[in-house]
Amino acid sequence: MKRTKAIQILDDAKIPYEVTSYDAEGFVSAVDVARKLNMPPDAIFKTLVARGERTGVVLALVPGDRTLDLRKLSHLMGDKRAEMVDPSELPRLTGYIRGGVSPLGGKRDYPTFVDGSAFQHGKICVSAGVRGVQIQIAPADLVRITRAKTADIVE
Repeated sequence: MKRTKAIQILDDAKIPYEVTSYDAEGFVSAVDVARKLNMPPDAIFKTLVARGERTGVVLALVPGDRTLDLRKLSHLMGDKRAEMVDPSELPRLTGYIRGGVSPLGGKRDYPTFVDGSAFQHGKICVSAGVRGVQIQIAPADLVRITRAKTADIVE
């Protein structure tokens, strides 16, 4: 198992988690990850990177089978608009590549928003910071360690 910065952060904070991995050759969708891990797609949370005109860069975690509602997100951010960050900007902004963005251990601590549906599950999966490695964690622990706000942010 590859030890990532996200995993180290959880270890340092003594937060319980499990690591699961899958064969990842290139980018795979969150729904494909769910299939590979034999989990429901709504328990796999993808970490999306968006930008508001005043707030700047934020992270938004949504279920793998759902779409981020940028209007709802911008309202929570206090901005008039939000847009997705171009995938080519991900390494510079987060230190991660598309398909491997973790809400933990990025280059900066961006404001984080988690869709409230996460609490329908005992554990959810988020990227450990590399393609092919996922962290299973209790939603409350993830929200606490990332200092995230929870709300309805999906279409």
